[in-house]
Amino acid sequence: MEYKKTAIEGVFIIEPRVFNDARGYFFEAWKKEEFEANVGKITFVQDNESKSSYGVLRGLHFQKGAFSQAKLVRVIKGRVVDVAVDLRRSSATFGQHVMVELSDENKRQFFIPRGFAHGFLVLSDEAIFTYKVDNVYAPQADGGVRWNDPELGIKWPIDLSVVKTSEKDLVLPMLRDIGPFE
Repeated sequence: MEYKKTAIEGVFIIEPRVFNDARGYFFEAWKKEEFEANVGKITFVQDNESKSSYGVLRGLHFQKGAFSQAKLVRVIKGRVVDVAVDLRRSSATFGQHVMVELSDENKRQFFIPRGFAHGFLVLSDEAIFTYKVDNVYAPQADGGVRWNDPELGIKWPIDLSVVKTSEKDLVLPMLRDIGPFE
């Protein structure tokens, strides 16, 4: 696997080595020793999966405090754009984001460390999205930032009038209204 640093410290795009032949393909999706040598020590404790249709936008979510989560995300079927927003107030890149396209064709993975909001937008008819987290989900620690906050400057690559999101995500606070997050 190739571990590509992004413009924001700690965020990585991971490109697997895919072996194709007449039977199909094979690749290593996760290798602890290699990951830790390139990114850092981590213990994933839970795998999550979602299925969504075109225009569904999930996010921008995070877990607060002791329940903060790092994520390793990928798409098994379909195509999405995935976004990580730096919420670490002490960071030089606070409020900035990294966007990457993930698909069943490119097989990329995206590592998002603790201290970031995360979300994705489905670009294909359907997408199956999976991710590992290093901490369990805690409803009381749930937080988020509005996906269309102009301060974030995220250029979502579809007509925003077709975006489908949850009622909860429609009323998330703007970046300026969330408290300290380290």
